[in-house]
Amino acid sequence: MIGVWLVGAYGNVATTAVVGARAVARGLADTTGMVTARRPCTRLDLPAVGDLAFAGHDVRDTSLLETAHELSAGGVPSADVVDAVADDLERIDDGVRVGTAVNCGRAVADLADETLSAPEIGDVVAGIRDDYRSFVDGRDLDRLVVVNVASTEPGVERPERYDTLDAFERAVETNDRDLPASSLYAYAALREGHPYVNFTPSTGAALGGLCELAERKDLPNVGRDAKTGETLLKSALAPMFARRNLRVRSWEGHNILGNDDGLVLEEEENKAGKLASKGGVLEGILPDIEHNRVRIDYAPPLGDWKTAWDDVRFDGFLDTRMKLQFTWEGSDSALAAPLVLDLVRLVSHADEYGEGGFQPQLASFFKAPLGVDEHDFSRQFDLLERYVDHHAGEVAGDG
Repeated sequence: MIGVWLVGAYGNVATTAVVGARAVARGLADTTGMVTARRPCTRLDLPAVGDLAFAGHDVRDTSLLETAHELSAGGVPSADVVDAVADDLERIDDGVRVGTAVNCGRAVADLADETLSAPEIGDVVAGIRDDYRSFVDGRDLDRLVVVNVASTEPGVERPERYDTLDAFERAVETNDRDLPASSLYAYAALREGHPYVNFTPSTGAALGGLCELAERKDLPNVGRDAKTGETLLKSALAPMFARRNLRVRSWEGHNILGNDDGLVLEEEENKAGKLASKGGVLEGILPDIEHNRVRIDYAPPLGDWKTAWDDVRFDGFLDTRMKLQFTWEGSDSALAAPLVLDLVRLVSHADEYGEGGFQPQLASFFKAPLGVDEHDFSRQFDLLERYVDHHAGEVAGDG
């Protein structure tokens, strides 16, 4: 049994992932949207979706079932599916603990009903570690994967202060109040011997000291900011322009979404990290672009749906000015949730093989993948295919 600890367990993405996993396990839904359900990943010996046990942290006084019902009002998931897995959701609720909102920004603090707080940062970390340990011991899990799907935090000022493990641990010991919640969850996970996945633009385990800890303990360290919508399209379309030697002069992207993530991103300090990861993809593929701007705005009536409108201006032969415009609309959580399940399965596999540190084979899942500078989606996916070839070849050779 593989444990999945969701930081932000009552959020839309986490809830949709849990509902989806239980629906797949019960034969009520297929695996559309899951990368691990198709080749090349089906060549790997991955944990079954039905063998995933869920728990997590949240700062709101609600439940998985309540969030699922709210989501079903918007059509995803359907009310029938939610009703069919309701008993599962209520059992999983028993494993959700009060989380921390340290340095998550005013918007997240306003959403919080209760938080794990203590006079010392070290005590907060100790509480998180106790929660992980209780879940692992109580369920007799083979391993636990911690996944951050909480709302985006403000960035860390001068992250170089935490470039070594010694520096990070001194910060914990001296009650450094600049450390964000995502990094405390990550530190607690790595110290307990659990891989960490940062599905968000938040800092998480990207700090140098936490990267060092993951390497020392041979634990996968994966993130940042999952690539699910407009940026996924950019990472596929921008290489087309580059390879055809078409000069992109301007790429303007405007995003609107209506869920709590959209509300949190109304705060400029929370939005900054998200904009950086979304904009950085084009700069990595089209370094000569003259204008590259992304906007994110909150539109409450959209609920869990998001829309992106992009305008691309480019030059062709004989200085011919041309344009591409597209609109992308999708369910935020339905796009993200299957990737959460994919990452848990693939990270669990890497952990089983003792492959610690950055996981370049998972770069195609992220806007700002740790340890990988390549942003071309097809080239990123090649890394996953080569990884599968290596492991599938080992299995075939052993047989």
